[in-house]
Amino acid sequence: MNFTLTEEQRMIQQMAKDFAENVLKPGVIERDEKQYFPRELITQMGELGFMGMMVSPEYNGGGMDTVSYVLAMIEISKWDASAAVIMSVNNSLVCWGLETFGTEAQKQKYLTKLATGEMIGSFCLSEPEAGSDATNQNTTAIDNGDHYLLNGTKNWITNAGHADVYLVIAHTDKEKKHKGINCLIVERGMEGFEVAPKENKLGIRGSDTHALNFNDVKVPKENRIGDDGFGFTFAMTTLNGGRIGIAAQALGIAEGSLNLALAYSKIRKSFKTELMNHQAIQFKLADMATEVEASRWLLLKAAAEKDAGLDFVLSASMAKLYASKTAMFCATESIQIHGGNGYVKEYHVERFFRDAKITEIYEGTSEIQRMVISRNILK
Repeated sequence: MNFTLTEEQRMIQQMAKDFAENVLKPGVIERDEKQYFPRELITQMGELGFMGMMVSPEYNGGGMDTVSYVLAMIEISKWDASAAVIMSVNNSLVCWGLETFGTEAQKQKYLTKLATGEMIGSFCLSEPEAGSDATNQNTTAIDNGDHYLLNGTKNWITNAGHADVYLVIAHTDKEKKHKGINCLIVERGMEGFEVAPKENKLGIRGSDTHALNFNDVKVPKENRIGDDGFGFTFAMTTLNGGRIGIAAQALGIAEGSLNLALAYSKIRKSFKTELMNHQAIQFKLADMATEVEASRWLLLKAAAEKDAGLDFVLSASMAKLYASKTAMFCATESIQIHGGNGYVKEYHVERFFRDAKITEIYEGTSEIQRMVISRNILK
């Protein structure tokens, strides 16, 4: 398999790197401390094409491949994992889901604005008792002729406080179990739709996370994605691609942690020599670099398989599982190499440590990834 980057891919990678270093990095510590959602920066990301990278130009997207998207996600995540997850949800879950399974009317109304960042999207699957167990949906959508009546609660929803478009998974007929689930497009401002207060999180604090409450929200039938009962398949299919985005986020955190550790080891001295001259530090750096490279190839393999139209479920789960573990490992080791300074916000690595943990949880926990992997290898 050839992973030599094309000239266009290298250009996209460099553009994302420049944006992350010159625009996102300067205010990232303050945004983290204040839990500030960077709406103006997301607008700039939209203008650069980062919010709808894989969307067809027909719908105002960049028409890029998954590998290009992954490269951009890694660079953004090296400095601001919060901006990266906003970008990931909009690209991997919302835009891709709408373009792949939505009607032409839905694409014209929503996708054309989501792809440019004019609108922000949110994917609403998790509930208090339906995180990993996605079939256990308690949110209901009762068929009322020309509309559904939506009731229930969604938890831990990324982008919820600033989104304009919400893809909500709900049960229409519980007796049919997973075949009685639908995905409905809900717009901000619909009567009976409430966004709960922001969650006070450990990490990715620049990304807002809220619960959502639905109280007899009337959702037009034309806002259903796919045929009746298609919602569970929609959610699982979309999440498979989303795992590639989160794997890229995790790899960016890991590589960012490694880069900071390398730079620090060259200037910080102990016992009258730079840290990089101590074998204990060299071995840490060697292990970090090896884990980063292993994660990179797993991720690029998954992205390339997706672009080739192959079954990428196994590769995506492997990439997400391994890269998220690598993010935690590298962030932890980077703090250790920084010593006391690693515990101080201005050195960034303590934020990487806090941001890394969620990559082992959302869009399928590490335990769920192991279930997916084992099912595929035991066929």
